[in-house]
Amino acid sequence: METVAIGVYVTDLTGKAAWTGAVAAAGFVPTAVLGPIGGALADRWERRKILLTTTCIQTALASLLTTLFVIGRPAALTVTLVVLAGGVAQSIGFPSYQALLPDLVPTEDLAGAIALSSAQWNLGRVIGPALAGVVIGLGSYAWALGINSLSFLAVVMVLLTLRLPMPSGAPTGSIFSSIKEGVRFVRQDQGLRINMMTMALTTFVAAPFIALVPAMALKVLHAGAFGTSVLVTAQGIGAVAVGLSVGPLAARLGARRVLVTALSVLAPALALYAYAPALPLSALAIFFVGGAYLAAIASFTTIAQVRAPGHMRGRVLSVNNVLLGSLYPLGSVVQGALSDSIGLRNTTAIAAAVLGGAIVLTRVVRPGVTAAIDAPVVVPATP
Repeated sequence: METVAIGVYVTDLTGKAAWTGAVAAAGFVPTAVLGPIGGALADRWERRKILLTTTCIQTALASLLTTLFVIGRPAALTVTLVVLAGGVAQSIGFPSYQALLPDLVPTEDLAGAIALSSAQWNLGRVIGPALAGVVIGLGSYAWALGINSLSFLAVVMVLLTLRLPMPSGAPTGSIFSSIKEGVRFVRQDQGLRINMMTMALTTFVAAPFIALVPAMALKVLHAGAFGTSVLVTAQGIGAVAVGLSVGPLAARLGARRVLVTALSVLAPALALYAYAPALPLSALAIFFVGGAYLAAIASFTTIAQVRAPGHMRGRVLSVNNVLLGSLYPLGSVVQGALSDSIGLRNTTAIAAAVLGGAIVLTRVVRPGVTAAIDAPVVVPATP
């Protein structure tokens, strides 16, 4: 609900796709700086308590955002700064959230658990936008953001019921030495290197379509807040549908094959989305984009989870988050600014062409390079 409300409000207020990308990016920028610290903390402190603290902070910031809209019409910069503060809390807590999953399910069920985790998040992207469109139409932005604030309480209540052990083999050195150790492990493991490089390309080139959905709906399709809700909902439905099948597919084929297939589908689906002439066809195209992107993201996370030793899991996952937190907002801002010059359709088509070209070039120049993802993991000694 917050994504739709803020995206539509800023786009309508400024009329600039660059601002749409900027406010979406603000929630991710802190991850690029603070994500490694969150990962190091997740490997040495109780992950449940870290996540509980950061969720409470996010609740307070969501309430502040609601209050600003109750008082009046906040400036785009003000809204962006509050979203940025929420991103700071998210960047500290998210590695703990990700690192909890292997403590809750057996290793053989991890791919399915990660996919279901992504699917439930995208289910929120199905229900939330649809509800946001109704609430904004009948009430106001403040009502949509107020309901979003209350939803955090459910997360807090669930976290209070969990009882999990401290991370085993927690590092005893400084935070920064722990971060260096995690980065060194990622650099030394070829499978993780390939995984991270592929994620970097996908995040910078393909992921910005998410931030620019309001601009596509308002400025290209002229469908308003309703169109934004339709596109975000269609993307979420595609993600949920694929999320329910990623686990069984990964168990049968392996995360590497699921990843390669997802990227092979994502590029042409993104091209179709770029030039879909009307809202119904655009929604159909983004359905496939959302499904392929979910499969790719779930695969990136699964590979990192499986290849990371338990005592280093938070730090390895934080490297994923640094890529997401730096390249997604950068790509969103770049593509948003480029869209104001050459049009959003052309910008999205260029992104699809770059991703597809990179996939073809890799298969020609370095065939079989992704096989390293399936290679045995060399686990370092527990510190």
